Amino acid sequence: MTTAVLLDIEGTTTSLSFVHDTLFPYAASRLADFVRTHRDDPEVARLLADARAYAGGNLDDEGLIQRLLAWIAADQKITPLKALQGLIWKDGYARGDFHGHIYPDVAPALRLWHAAGLQLYVFSSGSEQAQILLFAHTRDGDLTPLFSGHFDTRIGGKKDAESYRRIAGEIGVPPEQILFLSDHPEELDAAARARMATAAVLREGVHGPFGDHRTVADFAALDPHIG
Repeated sequence: MTTAVLLDIEGTTTSLSFVHDTLFPYAASRLADFVRTHRDDPEVARLLADARAYAGGNLDDEGLIQRLLAWIAADQKITPLKALQGLIWKDGYARGDFHGHIYPDVAPALRLWHAAGLQLYVFSSGSEQAQILLFAHTRDGDLTPLFSGHFDTRIGGKKDAESYRRIAGEIGVPPEQILFLSDHPEELDAAARARMATAAVLREGVHGPFGDHRTVADFAALDPHIG
């Protein structure tokens, strides 16, 4: 019996185009000014120090800005970069520059599953803060009360089975009772190696192959009492 659902974001709850055509360019266009303006804020200073260490430790702020922009362009899954992006997006959401995109089937399904007693969690390469901001500012309202927790790359890589074992341990649910939803075969494979149930969500442009993983067209195809 499934008691918890673990959700990917990009390509699963949210269009890839929103992330790559709206969020990434927004952060890139504002990153330099954000760093120069907030470099002395304790949280930003810590993230810049972490990013500088990841880059090798020898970059001044201007050099680090250029490295961060290069990482954004290459879609690098680097934890301090993702956290900095989240802080920039926080400003954008607050100003109403954009809303968090979710597919039309997502909010009704999340509400149904939550009402049925399922615990809902997110595991994304984006920072926990970025995840919360996205679901807090959708056109379907604030969906964050539906979630029991969020995980980002601080728990481990999304293609690493150990990450999913750690998540199961963190939430206190046997992995066999957790359903992981994603559009990415390697992530689904990793979750399956951790003994989670899996389902591939076939959004636009997603065709697999997905091997032995169950496939569904959207969240509406999933029963809240899966398993």
